[in-house]
Amino acid sequence: MKADAASPAIRVCAMPADANPYGDIFGGWLMSQMDTAAGLVAARAAGGRAVTVAVDGMSFVRPVKVGDEVSVVGEVVRRGRTSLSIHIQAWRRDRHEEGAELVTEATFTFVALDADGRPRRIDEAARLD
Repeated sequence: MKADAASPAIRVCAMPADANPYGDIFGGWLMSQMDTAAGLVAARAAGGRAVTVAVDGMSFVRPVKVGDEVSVVGEVVRRGRTSLSIHIQAWRRDRHEEGAELVTEATFTFVALDADGRPRRIDEAARLD
């Protein structure tokens, strides 16, 4: 998956409130953006409410600075009876340049829930898209 080959689920500019005193964006802020993006992908793929139940290991390979454009892209990599795994990548781009760099990636696991908050079967039609 490449930043320019997939449509971003989220694209946002990193702001000073999201950074430490040195201008580096907090890893927790970036993980939140990734979880939000994964949730958007999961809700569409599950045909309704889905919640995060696990995240695999995440390593930050490049810093994100205040003013950088952050694009988060994702794709469904596994579909189960009630769960989905979404592979998410976060890319950064200096706002004055064209090239993007991979910052981090992880796989988020979601479970589809019914109206009572219990796991529900993912509709076969939703599982095929």
